[in-house]
Parts: sequence; structure tokens; C-alpha cells
Amino acid sequence: MTDTQSQTASFGFRNVPREEKSGLVRGVFDRSAARYDLMNDLMSLGIHRAWKDMTIERANPQPGETLIDVAGGTGDLARAFVARAEKRRKTRGGGPARAVICDINEQMLLAGLKRGPAPNLTWVTGNAECLPFDDGTADCVTIAFGIRNVTDRIAALKEMRRVLKPAGRFLCLEFSRPTTRALERIYDAWSFNAIPALGGTIAKDRDSYQYLVESIRRFPNQDDFADELATAGFGQVKVTNYSGGIAALHTGWRI
Repeated sequence: MTDTQSQTASFGFRNVPREEKSGLVRGVFDRSAARYDLMNDLMSLGIHRAWKDMTIERANPQPGETLIDVAGGTGDLARAFVARAEKRRKTRGGGPARAVICDINEQMLLAGLKRGPAPNLTWVTGNAECLPFDDGTADCVTIAFGIRNVTDRIAALKEMRRVLKPAGRFLCLEFSRPTTRALERIYDAWSFNAIPALGGTIAKDRDSYQYLVESIRRFPNQDDFADELATAGFGQVKVTNYSGGIAALHTGWRI
């Protein structure tokens, strides 16, 4: 049964009424926003930065382009996109690139703003399932570690396709399934033991990090999520595993 057909939605290992999920997720990120970047470094041993660098490389930022970074949080991808495009602009000319960081959680946006100003960035509060942008606004849409938190993934994917220009590119970086059983055992041991403990010690919020671990396990595997992208209308869908499938980059184009 799809998310759209069901009257419930997953919140970690629990199923909750669909109308309650977004508020529950907002509470998680309200509580974790202040320590979000630090906890990302600790939980992934810093590897998330390499995953994001590879994502930006695949995004191929160009001068004059517009990025919408959905569930953009503190703005890692948006800042990197604009910076990469600016380096290219200095050698080949053209206008500056701009990026819009869109997130349903105002506390996450505020945490990003506290990292300091950056040129050509805009911060917008918005829901991935009903984006506050016109059709065909962006050359590129990204979402990193956010799609598993939305209530209706297909609706959100269709919205991200809608705001892309024709032939615009879509990139989704998300935790996924390790490709070997040995790695899966190590990953499970780290996730279910170390991450909630770190959340309790560093962020003083074990429950939110328990949810994050559980939400990863409830997320579809690489092939099933690729099918969802195709269902939402994306073409040329491809999957690239990072770190043995601990994370995966899903890409597609608006056709």
C-alpha cells in the first residue's frame, strides 16, 4: 500500500495518523537544530561531508543557475552549489548562481543563518509536499537526508519535478541499504547503539536520534526508491551507492 492510500504514516518504527507526522517530525528537528551539524559529523564520522561533495560534483553547478535545496536545513548543499558555480564564473563569465534553501522547520533555517551570511542565498519556510515556487523555477533541485521525513514521498517528488525547468536535474542523497550483510551488521550495531547514545549525551535528546535511526530502516531500498522517482515522472533515473550503500544518490531529469 502506498503512502497516499494509507491513513497512517511511518514515524520511526511506529505508524501514526498521517496528519500527525509532520508535527512530530518538526518536533524532532526543533529539538535537534542547535546541534544538527555537530551530530551529523559524529554520527557519520564526518563522511557525510564527502557524500555531499560528491553530490555537488554530480549536480554540476553552472554560472547563472538557480538551485532549490528542499529540506535544506543549515544550507550545506546550497552554499557548496553557489561556491562551485562562482569558481566557474570567474573563469568563463556569466551571471552568479543563486540557491534557495527551503525547509519546513524554521529552527533549522535559523541554525543555518547563524553560520553566517553567504551571497546569493535565500531562506524560505516551505513544505516539500506543497512547495511555494512557480512551475519551472529551478535548473536543479536537491534534497539531502530529508525525503524520508516527508509524509507523502510521491507527492513531494512530484512537487520537486514540477518546480524544475524542462531538462532540469534532480538529486536526492539519502541513507540507504548496505550492499553486504557484513557491512549491514556493523552499520546496525553502530546505528542502534552509538547514535542514540550520542544524541543523549551531546544533544541531550536520545529520543530524536532513536527516531532518525528508525526512519532510515523504514525507508525503501535503492531499487524501490528508484521506482518511486519513475512513478513521480522523472526520467533517466540512476542510483549511485556511497560507502557500500550506507548512503545512496538518486538522480533523475525532468522530461
